[in-house]
Amino acid sequence: MGRSAEEAVAAFRAALQERSRDRVPLEWAMTQNNLGLALWRLGERESGTARLEQAVVAYRAALEEWRRDRVPLYWAMTQNDLGAALWRLGERESGTAPLEESVAAFRAALEERSRDRVPLEWAMTQNNLGLALWRLGERESGTTRLKEAVAAYCAALQEYTRERVPLQWATIQNNLGNTLLALGERESGTTRLEEAVAAYRAALEELSRDRVPLQWAMTQNNLGNALWRLGQREGGTARLEEAVAAFRAALEESSRDRVSLQWVATQDNLGNALLSLGQRESGTERLEEAVAVFDGCLTVTETAWPDERAQQVRSNSDEAMAEIARRSG
Repeated sequence: MGRSAEEAVAAFRAALQERSRDRVPLEWAMTQNNLGLALWRLGERESGTARLEQAVVAYRAALEEWRRDRVPLYWAMTQNDLGAALWRLGERESGTAPLEESVAAFRAALEERSRDRVPLEWAMTQNNLGLALWRLGERESGTTRLKEAVAAYCAALQEYTRERVPLQWATIQNNLGNTLLALGERESGTTRLEEAVAAYRAALEELSRDRVPLQWAMTQNNLGNALWRLGQREGGTARLEEAVAAFRAALEESSRDRVSLQWVATQDNLGNALLSLGQRESGTERLEEAVAVFDGCLTVTETAWPDERAQQVRSNSDEAMAEIARRSG
């Protein structure tokens, strides 16, 4: 796939030598848009930002001729594609500038991609807008962007219904859950966290293990995170036990051999839930399980994670061992 994308980039660049802007402006714009798509696909698979930056340049070139007054739906399509490239670029860079540009591009696209005109394209762009707002909201303080993301996802779900597009519906439910979880962590109370749990459970109705095993595992992990946060705010152990069950379910597919970074992240989450559970229960069984899980994490995090994050795993393990020693002394 990478080679074919490389060949596509070369072919589109060759075509632009003949399809010049002054000779055939609309065909030139179409080729620039296609070049942007090929570069974006390469950028998705590669580390770094060079390909994504080149995709942004190509899309912006296309927009010079695919203007809104001339070809409104092509203009909107390219704005959406530009937003997607800027969003991915923003995920890899620090700061918020590319993400803010991404939001602006998606909102521009929605000016022509209206619900009554192209309902599924409108819904897709609403989902994309939600993703950009969610990531932007995570980097900013406050809750405004996150609330806007929730609104965008809820809009998308009006057309991306379970009956019409079940997997897309489930994916947006998962995205909605992520944003509600982020909101719930910033707000007091449990309402947003309970809504996040409901969204993840809805997603799992279609993102089944036999159909999309790795997406199922990712959503189980997300569900576990929401349940763990909920359990920390509530009394008792029921939510924490549900969190442990969700993380363990995720690990059935997110194996170390298959997806090592996803495995270690879920293991770390499981360790945190076991530690929280062990602190509320008598005995040391859950705490001992937490130590074993954290120690397993460290076999990967020492080389794969930043020192600060690996140190947090060691600190959590030390905390569990100290509590075991206190109870056993």
